[in-house]
Amino acid sequence: MRNPLWERPRMASIACIPPVPAPEDAAELRERARGALLGLAVGDALGAPAENLKPSEIRARWGRIEGYVLDEPAGTDDTEYTIFSGLLLARHGSALTPSHVEAAWHEWIADRDEGPFRGAGFSERGTLENLRRGLAAPISAQHRHAWSDGLAMRAAPFGVFAAGRPAEAARLVAIDGSVSHDGEGIYGGQAVAAGVAAAMAGAPTVAVVASALAVIPDDSWTARSLRRAVAVAHRGERAVRSAVVIGGYPWTDLAPEAVALAFGAYAAADGDFREAVLTAVNMGRDADTTAAVAGALAGATRGASAIPADWASAIGPASGSCLPSMAGHHVLDVAELLVPGEDKKWATTGLTRRPWPPPAPDAFTLAADGDAGADQ
Repeated sequence: MRNPLWERPRMASIACIPPVPAPEDAAELRERARGALLGLAVGDALGAPAENLKPSEIRARWGRIEGYVLDEPAGTDDTEYTIFSGLLLARHGSALTPSHVEAAWHEWIADRDEGPFRGAGFSERGTLENLRRGLAAPISAQHRHAWSDGLAMRAAPFGVFAAGRPAEAARLVAIDGSVSHDGEGIYGGQAVAAGVAAAMAGAPTVAVVASALAVIPDDSWTARSLRRAVAVAHRGERAVRSAVVIGGYPWTDLAPEAVALAFGAYAAADGDFREAVLTAVNMGRDADTTAAVAGALAGATRGASAIPADWASAIGPASGSCLPSMAGHHVLDVAELLVPGEDKKWATTGLTRRPWPPPAPDAFTLAADGDAGADQ
């Protein structure tokens, strides 16, 4: 049976999103924040070995993936760029501007030696080359892969920060994406950020999906793919994959495809963390990103306690293999920074030190620039 919310998203009232927990209920918000970012890192690590594979190739190697298939599971650029965007958001809050984002790309990535991943995906590679040529946002996003899922993969922190406010999450992630993405690449990031923001407030699965659709154009490729994916989600991963995958196209990082696969996996599992992530992993394609996004949505929906303990315990601080400046940062520390509360006053007062020891002397210094954490 087709759900009218999938077919007519503009009529799905965002009023169905519960209010953000009051300060005295901050423990629930913290649980969801930790679930969102830890869930992203877990999904990234689970999906990494299956990246760019077809389901048949996954089955030939491992059967159905039901957990980590590597002895030392690790996150990829998805986790490290999520940490990057989370720290940037913690620095500036709702006062974030394209100039802030551009400066951070220079400070933490472009003006440093890169790790073995050399900037990671095509969109990041193109952005770094443009920034190093002296191009500024939004011109820096004018490269051949501005439609990639590189913004969607790092969008979850914006939903955590703007819990219960999907439109604000979408606004902020578009600012982040202005340096590196355009068009469908921006829409993909906005859909993820808005979905996480709704899930952070305890919205049911149907409202999470409706919130994602409400912040992007109805006639966009991303919205059409997302609607197709969730409309067939009850039929399982093969139906979701068939509904959105561009057969024969060699690149798997298309934002409309990857975001739709992630939401399809999330809808098929009705928000259950384990099933959402494993569905995304076993569909292949850009599996680290689709599982990371599905993990962020399901983690925000069910909280950190829903993540299997053995999966969660395998996630350590970032290695810096993609972004050396992020080495030593843990997604759970970033989650703590993004949850408002009395114990986060340091984030709005211009303090120059983080509340945990920095992994490297210059990896992250909170600037006393007068706009830190505005409107948090």
